Amino acid sequence: MLGAGIFPKPTSGAQFIGGNNSPTTLREEIARIDHQFTSKFSVFGHWVSEQVSQTYGTAQWVPDNVPTVFDTFGNPSYSAVIHTTYVINPTLLNEAAFNYDGNRIHILPQGVVSAPSGFTFNRLFTGPNIDHRIPSINLNGSTGTDYTSAWEPWNNTANDYQLRDDISWTKGAHQLKFGFSWALYKKVQDYFALTQGNFNFNGSFTGNDFADFLLGYAQGYEEDAVHSSGHWNNVSYAAYIQDNWRVNHRLTLNLGLRWDGAPHTYEANQQSANFYPNLYDPTKAATFDSTGNICSVVSNPPCSSPSPGLGTSPNSILAGLQFYENGIGVGGVNGIPKGLTNNYWPALGPRIGFAYDLTGQSKTILRGGFGIMYDRVQGNDMYNGATNTPFDASPTLHNVSLSNPGLQLSSGNTISSADLPVLPVGITGIGLNYKPPVSYQYSIGVQQALGPRSVLGISYVGSQGRHENDYREVNLPPASDLPGLVSSGGTGINQLFNYLGYGAIRLSEDEANSHYNSLQVDLHAKVRNDLQLQFGYTFSRAVDSSVSVGSGGDLQSITNPYVGPRYDVGPSLFDRTNIAFVNFVYQIPLLRSSGNRLLKTTAGGWALSGIVTMESGSPINLGVSGKNVENLFPGGFSGNRPDLTGTISYPKTVNQWFDPAAFTAPACVTGPDCYGNAGFDALRGPGRDDWNLSLFKNFVISEERGSRVEFRVETFNTWNHTQFEGDANNGGISINQGSSNFGAVTSAFDPREFQFGLKLFF
Repeated sequence: MLGAGIFPKPTSGAQFIGGNNSPTTLREEIARIDHQFTSKFSVFGHWVSEQVSQTYGTAQWVPDNVPTVFDTFGNPSYSAVIHTTYVINPTLLNEAAFNYDGNRIHILPQGVVSAPSGFTFNRLFTGPNIDHRIPSINLNGSTGTDYTSAWEPWNNTANDYQLRDDISWTKGAHQLKFGFSWALYKKVQDYFALTQGNFNFNGSFTGNDFADFLLGYAQGYEEDAVHSSGHWNNVSYAAYIQDNWRVNHRLTLNLGLRWDGAPHTYEANQQSANFYPNLYDPTKAATFDSTGNICSVVSNPPCSSPSPGLGTSPNSILAGLQFYENGIGVGGVNGIPKGLTNNYWPALGPRIGFAYDLTGQSKTILRGGFGIMYDRVQGNDMYNGATNTPFDASPTLHNVSLSNPGLQLSSGNTISSADLPVLPVGITGIGLNYKPPVSYQYSIGVQQALGPRSVLGISYVGSQGRHENDYREVNLPPASDLPGLVSSGGTGINQLFNYLGYGAIRLSEDEANSHYNSLQVDLHAKVRNDLQLQFGYTFSRAVDSSVSVGSGGDLQSITNPYVGPRYDVGPSLFDRTNIAFVNFVYQIPLLRSSGNRLLKTTAGGWALSGIVTMESGSPINLGVSGKNVENLFPGGFSGNRPDLTGTISYPKTVNQWFDPAAFTAPACVTGPDCYGNAGFDALRGPGRDDWNLSLFKNFVISEERGSRVEFRVETFNTWNHTQFEGDANNGGISINQGSSNFGAVTSAFDPREFQFGLKLFF
């Protein structure tokens, strides 16, 4: 595998610095028609077709971070609308529409993907789904390098249809609007299945993950047997009523109520399964042989009798294999909801707003509003569980050989394809009580006119998020066993789980909360006729429990499953205490009205514009390198932070943005102390002071026709300030305690760039 080039060779000393070409091609077709049949009835429609092919430097949507394997993202998309307007009478208007949008995604792996000749690798499964891709190699200890072609090639087809009707009615001081909509979303999506196998090396054998790889000693291994696709549908209903009521010449009220009926996404062919703790029968807990496999008719060494709770798969590809199914329910079968979870129907969202003229002279306006908005977890919670047992076999093994993942290093026993035992497998599922995420949004502020051309606004803006989505591992060993498991690299963990017979059971929950509060100041001003500017300032605080795993949004893992979301409550990834900006356009008056035509044409009429942004640093969430509880659970659905044993300080140098001596590895003696006590997002990265300026001028060709040539000179990071990156989501500072450069700055934003533009208007 090294000879094939799965890891890039050094290009600068002992480091690889570089990447690969990432071309993008785009073609778009647009068609539109408008027709007025009568003075009361008109129709318009459009069709948009966009063909995109984009190359990504690494495999998408996975932790892969080497450019030796990459992919092309083909994503043709389409949208269409037919919209009718009918004037019933001068005060009553009806609008009806049919909307469509859809896309086709084709992700194809490129680069070092296929296994080289002579490469031998004994996968656990054989059959029509097996290809010849190189297995995924994750060095998730101190090296932190991941190679994978993931589940590619991968295909997805999605179509979204909506019917809606809206009525507008003016009645005296009331402007009423009400309507409803119905939408159907249909998706056919390939499973996220790693049929090529996935090895994890964390240094548990030698203390170094790359050394473990060279020896072929893997701490963990996962493999999917089936690469199929699911047919996922959801239906959405909505209705609303809104009244904009002008109570008098000084007060206007906005009153409304919206209902969103969003039953959960479901698999149309009853091919989705979920784990339900209430269906798990402890009297049918799995029994194990001496090697840690579930007792079955093919157990080797033999068991006195097969384990209870065994079943078979309805998937013909897996015929003959046994599965542990205690606690498993299939969507739409035997009373299980077809979307695997209970639907929530009373999603009522009021809207209340007002605008009040404090003086009656339209110079000082007080505005406020409150609204409740509901959201839907759009399908990923279902798609991620497409490979659940019994529709797929995706076992997780510990301490195995790279050349043969069926070889147990601790015992020397080998699992062959002929006598594959029943293995504890992982489940990605959904909690049964699954209220939709909801946001309570509110604001109040005053706007003051400052002369005829300027407005100053000061507002308080806030929101509260409830039932926000997260994932939590629920199959846990006793906390008191964690120190021994960390020391042994997880040996015997399957026999210690509270749901015996399974590996990781990762359930999607809607249990996290968030809040945002801010003071916002905004000034729009026109200074004479030459200068227009806008100034904004926000002092804010955003708190949630979204763990940084790429996007920092929903569907993230709770890092300490023993205590739940509260371990990860802290500043949001987008939290910036202070943000200020100024943007302006200045028409330079010099020689603009010169009587010398040559001077006026060449040196007069220039304009200067700019955007200046200043903001506080983003939060930094620390991690831990090496052997620790973070990589203990199958699938890596856990996390950790170091212990804070000193005082946090910021030298703010390249080698030490913060003082690493304030942190140590978690003690991991009693069990709960295996998780570090440092706060979530407890540190701050560098702030930014970014100036982007532009100088431009229009050269008139014909005043009569309005044709002209515009020349622009634009600069980014105009003053060429060195600005360190410190984004909690995208990196820039070494954050893992135990790494050799812990606390050091690893990257900076771009230096000054010039851009020249020439544009012809005719």
